[in-house]
Amino acid sequence: MMTIERRRFLRSAGLASGALLLPGCAATVVRTAAAAAPPCLAPVRVDESRVIRTVAGLRPYRASGFVVREERVGDARIVHNYGHGGAGITLSWGTSRLAAGLGLPGHSGPVAVIGAGVMGLTTARLVQEAGFPVTIYAAALPPDTTSDVAGGQWSPFGHYRQAAVTPEWRAQFHAALDYSWRRFQILVGEEYGVRWLPTYAQGGVAQGDDSLAVYHPGGRDLAAHEHPFPVDTLARFDTMYVETGRFLRRLLADIQGAGGRIEVRRFDSPAAIAALPERLAFNCTGLGARALFGDEELVPVRGQLAILLPQPEVQYAFTGSAGYMFPRPDGIILGGTFERGEWEAVPRPEAIARILASHRRLFAGWRCPGLTAAGEGPSRP
Repeated sequence: MMTIERRRFLRSAGLASGALLLPGCAATVVRTAAAAAPPCLAPVRVDESRVIRTVAGLRPYRASGFVVREERVGDARIVHNYGHGGAGITLSWGTSRLAAGLGLPGHSGPVAVIGAGVMGLTTARLVQEAGFPVTIYAAALPPDTTSDVAGGQWSPFGHYRQAAVTPEWRAQFHAALDYSWRRFQILVGEEYGVRWLPTYAQGGVAQGDDSLAVYHPGGRDLAAHEHPFPVDTLARFDTMYVETGRFLRRLLADIQGAGGRIEVRRFDSPAAIAALPERLAFNCTGLGARALFGDEELVPVRGQLAILLPQPEVQYAFTGSAGYMFPRPDGIILGGTFERGEWEAVPRPEAIARILASHRRLFAGWRCPGLTAAGEGPSRP
């Protein structure tokens, strides 16, 4: 599903398909049939027999955007860092830095972090880097958190409504993006499961916020002969992808290696958090903050995924009307649901079937000479 929010994020720095040919050279270009053929990207082999698992996660969505603010409960300080919708991986380091910058100045002594999803882990790591001992209190640990089932594309998506956010929130958003963008870049590699990939987005380069163009380097519209996708308009850009399971395991190991403590524990009230020995706590409970702190604006948005056997030859990603396809070493991630108000984190067979069918149709129309939709080599007459 290609939403308005994701389309708006695709605006580039003004590059368009017409810039592919230099005016002074146009008269000398001779386009042969081979030159006009789309490049042969490896198609994804979409079939029920290749599904290795199905998962569902609940995105913690707030129309007015994520929350980074402080409150006092008794003599304890609680700094909130939750409500990131479908942009949790993307914004993790950035909003955790905002939270740390709000809570740590003037503090002394140990620190508590509530929650062990990506927000809790990145917050805990930044607290340690600032020189404070930390204990993570969480009802669930990786791999049993919502963050573990995220697709992992670095691209802020589905986390606020344009008309509901304030200028002050937008300033927080841009500060968080900037830091998270730079922090993920220094983690690229096998150790943390972060890598760059070209991404093809149906719909072309859309009008939107020019300040976001920097986060999709190389973004431009493509002509039909430049790609094999059976769609009318397409843009290409580069961004990072995170193998979430590996990334979260590595973060948890870093925290424990630096002396961080982990305690499995559930809280039923702010007073229970205030009763901890730590006088400063970071609330990174995601959707749990609705019941814990009474945030009625926080609602779940369910996302369902079908994961196919890995295809190492697939070295690109796609988003569009068929849904999205993110290739990772642990499998080909197929998704495309955004189900507001659904509280059950269980994959539905009918939704999984639709995801598979839409991607099967996409790759069945592959315009790539010599490759079939099944990826089995040259097609036969």
